[in-house]
Amino acid sequence: MDREAYRNCCSLAKIPRQTYEQFWSSHFVDYIDKELSYSKFFKKYLLPNHPCMFSRRFTEDWNCRKQWVTEEGKPNFQKLLQEFAETPVPVANCNAKEYNANPKQVMPFKEFIHYWKEYIQNGHSSPRGCLYLKDWHMSRDSPEHHVYTTPVYFSSDWLNEYWDTLEVDDYRFVYMGPKGSWTPFHADVFRSYSWSANICGRKKWLLYPPGQEEFLRDTHGNLPYDVTSAELRDRGLYPHFEEACQPLEIIQEAGEIIFVPSGWHHQVYNLEDTISINHNWLNGCNIDIMWQFLQNELSSVQKEIDEWRNTMDSWHQHCQVIMKACSGIDYGEFASFLKIIADNRMAFLNACSSGDSSDYPQHLSETLTTLGPYHAAFDLQRVAHIIECLLCNEDFKRLDHSAMTLQPDTMLQQIRDTIQSTRGQHLLYQE
Repeated sequence: MDREAYRNCCSLAKIPRQTYEQFWSSHFVDYIDKELSYSKFFKKYLLPNHPCMFSRRFTEDWNCRKQWVTEEGKPNFQKLLQEFAETPVPVANCNAKEYNANPKQVMPFKEFIHYWKEYIQNGHSSPRGCLYLKDWHMSRDSPEHHVYTTPVYFSSDWLNEYWDTLEVDDYRFVYMGPKGSWTPFHADVFRSYSWSANICGRKKWLLYPPGQEEFLRDTHGNLPYDVTSAELRDRGLYPHFEEACQPLEIIQEAGEIIFVPSGWHHQVYNLEDTISINHNWLNGCNIDIMWQFLQNELSSVQKEIDEWRNTMDSWHQHCQVIMKACSGIDYGEFASFLKIIADNRMAFLNACSSGDSSDYPQHLSETLTTLGPYHAAFDLQRVAHIIECLLCNEDFKRLDHSAMTLQPDTMLQQIRDTIQSTRGQHLLYQE
């Protein structure tokens, strides 16, 4: 039974809405405890954009589950200090609000651990507030620490592939927070997927399917900072709140991995002292969602500065600059992103065809070889589709294409030629 049919049945039975929504939330998020083929995960969760939870058996071999956790299941402060004492880490204050987020400061890891120990000793309270180490690029900053392995289900990761190629940034994070720390209501960067593994501790997730966040906006169009706040029941301020469904409420135990689909807004609480590893990632299944997000972001910028449209010769270029400042990317960089993804897959398919992979990056070769040539061909078709969308987009047409690494028409033809020449047009993964 799908959700709509289930809702209709409950309505006919006069079951209160809150009751049946809570029942759905607790019973209809798949729990994966046995080996699942990548193909099944692709078809059942990636393409439909549906959440799921993996059991602790998928993380039991990770070094961090053994080294960062005591026998009692608590954070192993002694071991963590041995490895990271002097490392500077970003720390947010959950008790402070700044532009719908928590302000951050950078401090030595050992200072945060000292705070965390005192916080526990004081009954999980502190005059400094509730501090939360979050968005720490541990893998980027300390590559010598091989403490986990990305599960194959999340390995088709264009976002980190792009940043790894540039050697500039990544979207792989470690979070460490005491009981009571939390993350305000949001959707992930570029409307990417995310996966989050609890190394120790427990989390509570509140997730809203895409589109439901529109009912949670206030009269000014702003989303709430805290979706559980009583002020959302004020119809004068949040006129559509009662039209929103109840969120999926998911409790994540130690060792478990949650898959958060693209564009699902969420709010997260640490129910215990918790350490987690989190990746944001994109691929061919949700690249169209990212493209729609970028169009929406540019449209918002254009509306904000529309009054200057006729007074600035470079108005459209300024919109791109503002968009990148707000969102972290503009159309030009998005085009560069697509080019790198396409180039890597064309090189891989050509190497498969010729049998010579000597010039191909080893880390990419392992991932693409695991997923196979049909997946690479699927990726290329998805890139080609987005390039076709770019070529029809008026804002993209206005950009100076001569300054871009991606020449859309040329790249489109190269992709088509590669797929044809490597006979990858019959895809294993069909939408």
